[in-house]
Amino acid sequence: MIPKRTFVVALLAVMVALPAAAQAPAAAPVRVRGTIVKLDDHTLVVASREGPQLSITLAPDYTVQGMTKKSLDDIKDGNFVASTSVKGADGALHAIELHILPDSLRGVAREGQFPWDLVPDSLMTNATAAGIATAPQGHIMHVTYAGGSADIVVAPDTPIVGYVPADPGLLKPGAAIIIFAQKGPDGSLSAARVTAEKDGVKPPM
Repeated sequence: MIPKRTFVVALLAVMVALPAAAQAPAAAPVRVRGTIVKLDDHTLVVASREGPQLSITLAPDYTVQGMTKKSLDDIKDGNFVASTSVKGADGALHAIELHILPDSLRGVAREGQFPWDLVPDSLMTNATAAGIATAPQGHIMHVTYAGGSADIVVAPDTPIVGYVPADPGLLKPGAAIIIFAQKGPDGSLSAARVTAEKDGVKPPM
């Protein structure tokens, strides 16, 4: 028979552990960038930017979104935007690329400013557009997010894109894609959404 004191201590340990497990954050998605090798039913094979071929299992109801070219004129105050930037010699953040995000991603996509892996020392800023002003370097876009704000220099040649609904017809060999995949305990990759090249406009992120 288990001593009463030992049983109580064990029970308390389980009661403490359960909420902690329930609150454990989900694993960060794996960003897969590259070009499509083939689509075989619901298995997408990608030649990754890093070199190896990766197989991603797509959800039964997976969705595809394409890219469309945009300009600064398309960005309105209140739009949810995302930009990868690097700090220049002038100390300012300079955009490498800029996305006008669907408003449906507000509250879903992580808001704020955090390290990114497009190029070394790059930052991703997911925020709300709050004004664009002209500047010697092009334009400066002011954005706000929970707990902060930022000014980002947007040069005339900075790629600016938006998203459009698409279908699996975009998933052809050679098409550029980016996928935010989930990695299973066995190392397998799965995803419910693919962002793909459309009409020559490639995902710049």
